[in-house]
Amino acid sequence: MSTPIPLLVFAGSTRAHSFNRQLANAASAMAEAEGAQVTRLDLADFDVPMYNADLEAGGTPRDVVRLKEIFHAHPAWLVCSPEYNGSYTALLKNTIDWVSSPIKGDPLWSSGTKPFAGKVVGLMSASPGALGGLRSLSHLTPLLMNLQCWVSPRQFALAKAGEAFDPNGGLALETSRMALHGVVDQVLWAARRFQG
Repeated sequence: MSTPIPLLVFAGSTRAHSFNRQLANAASAMAEAEGAQVTRLDLADFDVPMYNADLEAGGTPRDVVRLKEIFHAHPAWLVCSPEYNGSYTALLKNTIDWVSSPIKGDPLWSSGTKPFAGKVVGLMSASPGALGGLRSLSHLTPLLMNLQCWVSPRQFALAKAGEAFDPNGGLALETSRMALHGVVDQVLWAARRFQG
């Protein structure tokens, strides 16, 4: 029996009733059913200011170091990205900017790509609109590839998210469940091969 893949799942939103947080929960349940060792990350649990190099010069915030450690410890990620004005959120970009910023003189974190390089990343989004947040994924993909992540070719954008979930938090339509399952499967498949 193969060792479970440590999988990090998070949404680029801290809104209590975020569709992307709901999608992250549905993806987590699906990945656990596939045998992954899932860590659900809530960005609301971290005190991370807006990135500012002058602030960083006074010392990298402890919660940023915690995020670096968490990102680095997981070879595979599922990221649920809301779409704001046709792109990803300031919260998600700020998180990536901090986690990718090197800590000068630190033997562990002197490389900004360390938490990212070689990670297998599956992208998904949810939106009340007809495109499901797809444009945010088209912007997020090159950003993560620039940080040396392997981004899964399969992605999932959940349209009309306000009516897409059942009362238990799962996806109501079989076609949506199959599309989400395709992303989860591809990420776990690639992560197993990268680790091998």
